[in-house]
Amino acid sequence: MGILAIEAANAARELIAVARLKRNDIVVIGCSSSEISGVSIGKGSDFEAAREVFDALYAVFRESGIYIAAQCCEHLNRAIVVEKDAVPGIPVVNVVPAIKAGGSFAVCAYRSFENPVVTEGIKADAGIDIGGTLIGMHLKEVAVPLRLTVKYIGKASVSAARTRPKFIGGQRALYDPELM
Repeated sequence: MGILAIEAANAARELIAVARLKRNDIVVIGCSSSEISGVSIGKGSDFEAAREVFDALYAVFRESGIYIAAQCCEHLNRAIVVEKDAVPGIPVVNVVPAIKAGGSFAVCAYRSFENPVVTEGIKADAGIDIGGTLIGMHLKEVAVPLRLTVKYIGKASVSAARTRPKFIGGQRALYDPELM
């Protein structure tokens, strides 16, 4: 296992623990293989780096019964590649990600999933952003930033978030700590 795979797997395991993810949850992942390789986002796609990171993340999340939603690059308007079973009935768009239109990470997802579909958006339970790809639009409404110990995968910065239900009711309301 290469260093990129080790870093990615560690980030995935930590996210599962810190975000208290459970079976059938969805994690959106935005990944710039250019940034992993030390090049500006969108300027040097590296399929081998994307493959190593994808394979490591996919193995960890799949083992836990958690779905990955792979964010495409801006050329596909940040569409999402996901397993059809993760989101039954979601509107599907007709596009197949390519390295220069979708990005290397999305290509890996599309080629690896058992029944991949592409959709224009999703509302995921948590997310990992590798290289500043801006995944926030694909998270449920209340996103909570997480500070993982894994700060980089390759040369790309890593940020993460989980989501929680909204708080309603004001100062007299009581809240379930398991949902916080």
